[in-house]
Amino acid sequence: MSKHRRYHSAEKTLGTSPGTLTYVGEEIQHATKIKRIDFNATDFHIDESNKLSSCRLPELETQFVSWIDVDGIHESNVVAALGRQYHLHPLLLEDVLNVEQKPKIDIYDDAPPRTDNGITYHPAGQVVFVTMKMLHHSRQKQEIDVEHVSFVVGKHYLISFQEERTKDIFEPVIDRIKASSGKTRRNGTDYLLYALMDVMVDHYFLLTERIGEKMDDLEEEIVQERATQQTLATLYTLKRELAVIRRTVNPVRDIIGTLLREESELIKPATLPYLRDLADHVNQVIETLESYRELIAGLMDVYYSIVSNRMNSVMKTLTIISSIFIPLTFIVGVYGMNFDNMPELREPHGYFGVLIIMAIIAVGEIIYFKRRGWM
Repeated sequence: MSKHRRYHSAEKTLGTSPGTLTYVGEEIQHATKIKRIDFNATDFHIDESNKLSSCRLPELETQFVSWIDVDGIHESNVVAALGRQYHLHPLLLEDVLNVEQKPKIDIYDDAPPRTDNGITYHPAGQVVFVTMKMLHHSRQKQEIDVEHVSFVVGKHYLISFQEERTKDIFEPVIDRIKASSGKTRRNGTDYLLYALMDVMVDHYFLLTERIGEKMDDLEEEIVQERATQQTLATLYTLKRELAVIRRTVNPVRDIIGTLLREESELIKPATLPYLRDLADHVNQVIETLESYRELIAGLMDVYYSIVSNRMNSVMKTLTIISSIFIPLTFIVGVYGMNFDNMPELREPHGYFGVLIIMAIIAVGEIIYFKRRGWM
């Protein structure tokens, strides 16, 4: 069953001015965890001190890529502090905290470089902001859990915001950086954005495969006429899960399309083939979801058809039995009348004669029904 979380963000933000930072998600007791990863092709450094001071802006001419991984957006003061350090737009930060925000992409390019203590920093320049949804499947609760994830991409930095969870969803990318394997260490923030988005799209594939396996089992149950009311309930659950996934995945296609079309200084030409490949993966997920949607509708029709056939078969059997007993009941009713002048009542073999006549009528009806193909 898909998990529908309602935080009533309209109530929490009612009357506030645009750009007001208000967290509208679930209440979290743990503190926000901040991890900074600086890397290039030959070296890397990971700072897990959770200190905002370690998240300073990278220098303009740095050879390192800085990745700030923020795990937990429930502390709005932490998000606001990062926004001040990187000169991020208030509307951008508002979308980071709004867990009900639909997946989208925005491009901000209104913040100039600044100089601090004689060192020139690149606080924003052009900034690409991407919001997506990470989908988790809980085997214990049998539901889809939606996690709000945001990315802020600058010239030499990327900030990822994710809701607080027991496991970091970007751990595979961190492992690749540590192992110095693949292209992550040799490329910039645009490729890092692609790598993080690719991890999320891979989870979409896992969910669609799980739904496909469930649908195969249900199809076998329905075709073999072993379906029950629980089968129909499972079909409706899968239908709701598909709706959740479709609402999550469909906007991702537009996000990647914007990254491919927009002539941004942050998206290098070398990264475009990877984004096109990611777009193909998203299209594949969407096509699979559409086919599953049609298949679920077909399975429901088959289920109702089988139930209807079962009901028709039962009604047909009852009708045949009723048709056989109608004339027999008529005979019994006639001879059940208490009139004195009924000559058959005094026949010594009348009872057995009536039984024989009734048996002949019943057998004759059965033969007639079979010849007509009704039995």
